This record gives sequence, C-alpha cells and structure tokens, in this order.
Amino acid sequence: MTEVVSNGPEGPGEEHDATRRDFIHIAAGAAAVGAGAMVAWPLINQMNPAADTLALASIEFDLTKVLEGQQVVVLWQGKPVFVRYRTPEEIARARADDNASLPDPQTDAERVKPGNEQYLILVGACTHLGCVPTFGTGDYGGWFCPCHGSHYDVSGRIRKGPAPTNLVVPDYEFLSDTRVRIG
Repeated sequence: MTEVVSNGPEGPGEEHDATRRDFIHIAAGAAAVGAGAMVAWPLINQMNPAADTLALASIEFDLTKVLEGQQVVVLWQGKPVFVRYRTPEEIARARADDNASLPDPQTDAERVKPGNEQYLILVGACTHLGCVPTFGTGDYGGWFCPCHGSHYDVSGRIRKGPAPTNLVVPDYEFLSDTRVRIG
C-alpha cells in the first residue's frame, strides 16, 4: 500500500508557492514605495528656496548715496527697505516723542544703532496689511499709509490708525562709516 504524506491543509507543492507569492508581494511593495518616492521628490524639492533668493539673504548698501533729509528705498528679500538719513531736527523730534502715548512703545534709541542715530533703517511695509507707506505726508512728520490710514512718526513708530505695531527694524550692522549690511 502506498502512503500519502500531507503537509497540512495545502497540497504537497503549495508551501513552495506561498513563499514565492510572499516574495512577489514584497518586491511589488518595494517597487511601489520607490515609485512613490520618485514622484514625491520633485514636489518636495521645489519647496526649497531658490538660489537667487538665498543670495539676497543679506545686502550691502553704500550710505553715501543718501543725503541728509533724504530716504532711499532698496529691495531686500523682495521687500522695500527705507534707508533714511535723518536731520538733527527729526532726531530731536523722535526723541521728544519717546514719552508720548504709543500703541507699540519703543524709544528712538531702540530703533537705531548707537553712534549712527542719523540713519534709520526700516522695512517699508505697513504692519497692518503690508502696503508701502509714503514719507512726509502723515500727521506726525513720518510715514503715512494711504491705503488704510496708518500714521507713523519720524522713528517709524505707529501713532494712529489700524497698524498694530511699529515699522519693522531689520537686522543690520554698520561695516564702516559709509557701508551697512542689511540682513
């Protein structure tokens, strides 16, 4: 009599087929993950900053281009930056307003670098909605945002209107008496 050996519920060759099937499933899963990574990589990589933007992380500016009482607008990180050479009268007026009732209290000395108080450097975007204010047309001798009516003084501090904070003073340093690095 011939004896039949059973390997469980499967037939004699099905155990070998199961391991081959498992390998095919694992290989197909690995290929799908690889394909997903290949599709996702360009989408994720495009979110990195462009090389030309990184080049503008900081800029240098020659202060001899600004005469006393004038303002120059330079572009930094896609935003206007006001570089103002203030007159002694403007500096005196800004210091006199240090004790005024301010929505965002800050002294003039906190907004300029010691030894270079004549130069005021501000991001030229209204802190309300980002409009560009104009100089000399406001109620306080400083900047005025015509879009929504924010008034800033000669130190760039908010005095009246919907803007919640002062004009932003960016990080900057004086490299020499005539050169400044913004950013």
